[in-house]
Amino acid sequence: MNPFRILYAEDDETLAFLTKDNLEQNGYEVVHCADGNLCFQTFRQQTFDICILDIMMPKMDGFELATEIRKTNTDLPIIFLSAKTLKEDRLKGLRIGADDYLVKPFSIEELLLKIEIFIKRSQKHATTLQWNYTIGKYVFDSKNFIIYNDAEKVMLTQRESELLKLFLDNKNVVLKREEILKKLWGDDDYFMGRSLDVFISRLRKILVAEKGISIENLHSIGFRFVMNT
Repeated sequence: MNPFRILYAEDDETLAFLTKDNLEQNGYEVVHCADGNLCFQTFRQQTFDICILDIMMPKMDGFELATEIRKTNTDLPIIFLSAKTLKEDRLKGLRIGADDYLVKPFSIEELLLKIEIFIKRSQKHATTLQWNYTIGKYVFDSKNFIIYNDAEKVMLTQRESELLKLFLDNKNVVLKREEILKKLWGDDDYFMGRSLDVFISRLRKILVAEKGISIENLHSIGFRFVMNT
């Protein structure tokens, strides 16, 4: 089993080292970022099981960072670790979408316990999620970004896999273009829109031989993944 991956944002170098070291000694894979902007870019490029965020950070504070993460992923557990002790700060963090809020100085044992709780919750949730899909003669393994049949196996990028899964979870339903962009990229600007068009074109080429399956382009609206098989 792959280690539980933690995205950790903290600008205090000493605290970050000690916390990261303790978490890694307990079997977790930890990616540390020293500012909020770097953390958000890392979040967009990699896959994580939980986020642990400081609030007072340079370039992007933890509240703004959590808000941006929630625009893209509503399920990823977020824990705030902060020296801000006011009730208003705690409530603000929870309203943004954080799952928990620990005040510094915190106990590493308490943090480990919180993480264990989220692991159990995510594992339970994972049993209800669908990872493998049948698309005509193809099988799509969304967890490993592979679509294959008896004759071929095609590796997808993470974004292509996320897009195809989104279509399959909403087959025969119109998805607005901006809805897709905000779901997968957290934004709907021009360049991301061009990337979406490229990904859809590639998926069409892969599935071109499958009768009853198509990705319809609804002008000025969005797309519909049609699946009549």
